[in-house]
Amino acid sequence: MTDDPLLSQIGTSLFRLRRVWARPDLMRKVGAQNPGPKPLQLSNLMVVTAVGRLGEAGAEVTIGAVAERLEVDPSTASRLVGHAIDAGYVSRRASASDARRADLRLTEPGRRVMESAERHRSAYLAEIMRSWPESDRVEFARLLTAFADAISGDPMDPSRISEIFSEAEGAEHTQRVE
Repeated sequence: MTDDPLLSQIGTSLFRLRRVWARPDLMRKVGAQNPGPKPLQLSNLMVVTAVGRLGEAGAEVTIGAVAERLEVDPSTASRLVGHAIDAGYVSRRASASDARRADLRLTEPGRRVMESAERHRSAYLAEIMRSWPESDRVEFARLLTAFADAISGDPMDPSRISEIFSEAEGAEHTQRVE
């Protein structure tokens, strides 16, 4: 436990927020509006959003750019993109500048999924924050964006995650010995 109650409160709140965009009802609503040969998966939605946002700039969208946007390694991004292609949400063609690289684009079903998901997220946030004064919404957006930028710029060192499990296993071992 931390000695700082604010840090504890922030950590608890972040843990509770982990599934805001992965809510099963959101996925069902978006999937129902965009029926396809396969059920919509969260990973498909993540790839669709990444490809859609990156493509808005007009530049080629590569696996590397998707990996960076999703903050995953390139092999994971390649696998996720492959699933989105198989589901019919993303298309791949050879890059005009380098035939060894893929240029990714949303298909029409992918575009509909992205628009539908954004519409549902916006409606959900509007509902949750309907009683908030505008000044609180502005401040929350500013602080949350600053926090997300800070985390993206300095992600948690994976060794810290290993320490969590090591400490937990050590505590479990100590309890069994006693």
